[in-house]
Amino acid sequence: MTIQQIYKLAIDLGKHSDLRNKKDVERVLKLAQKEYQKLPQQEKQYFDKEKFTNPYSDSKILIDKPGKKIKKILTGIDIDTAEVLLADRLGDIDLIISHHPTGKALADGLEDVMHLQADVLSKYGIPINIAEKILEKRISEVSRSVNPVNHYQAVQAAKLFDFGWMTAHTVCDNMVAKFLEQHIKKQKPETLEEALEYLLKIPEYKQAKKMGFGPRLFAGKPENRCGKIAITEITGGTEGSKEIYEKMAQAGIGTTIAMHQSEEHKKAAEKAHINVIIAGHISSDSIGMNLFLDELEKKGIKIIPCSGLIRVKRKK
Repeated sequence: MTIQQIYKLAIDLGKHSDLRNKKDVERVLKLAQKEYQKLPQQEKQYFDKEKFTNPYSDSKILIDKPGKKIKKILTGIDIDTAEVLLADRLGDIDLIISHHPTGKALADGLEDVMHLQADVLSKYGIPINIAEKILEKRISEVSRSVNPVNHYQAVQAAKLFDFGWMTAHTVCDNMVAKFLEQHIKKQKPETLEEALEYLLKIPEYKQAKKMGFGPRLFAGKPENRCGKIAITEITGGTEGSKEIYEKMAQAGIGTTIAMHQSEEHKKAAEKAHINVIIAGHISSDSIGMNLFLDELEKKGIKIIPCSGLIRVKRKK
């Protein structure tokens, strides 16, 4: 496979696992085309035309090697200059894949994908106009927070060593969100304690528990009943707005499963009487990445995990 083929596979898998319906995903692509057409001619040169076919701006090729056949990949949750040096030391690495975005994928990609959260919240009964309005402020905050980052530091290092580089963020977060949604529907936990037990049946979470950072309750008691469980904080770029929990309660949601949560968000959830299960950040990211990497291994590509990735292979 070439990097372009790997990239296309990632986008296709992300679309297939998207918690939104196909119509909503296509709507994102059409909006990008409309946005481009409205731009003044001198501004169109700066527009990322990949948005016409890729609804996940935080997942993209940062360094392409056209025509190069990819045989071995170094991949991890966060890739920095240290991992680039590791790739050089290991030798024969054809491509680096990071989960968390960097370069252009972080500079203007993270805020773009956060709009996905509004559609997912709508799926769970929160009116779309309310979800969008509440998220506006948070998206603006995230945009400002990533602005001062040295986005291309590690990417430039990879260029010096002549490595290809691709990010796979929301595409993989979609995959773990879908995976967890199906897992919870199948298990049907009644209490929070049961929900935690069912999460620990998943190898990545079980390993994380052994390593000291497994799934845990942030809000609620083990004996509390779950009520309606929502997978609303697994995909969509990063943590959403803390103002959403009141609306979640009004929509009949009893429990949310998240990757991670700030103290402010925890307090807001408790105030709204929403139970919160933190599945785990790096372990959840690992599930999504593993589902993608399994597909690459089927194509004969060798995978070298690093940077926190808990590699688990699934048989199908």
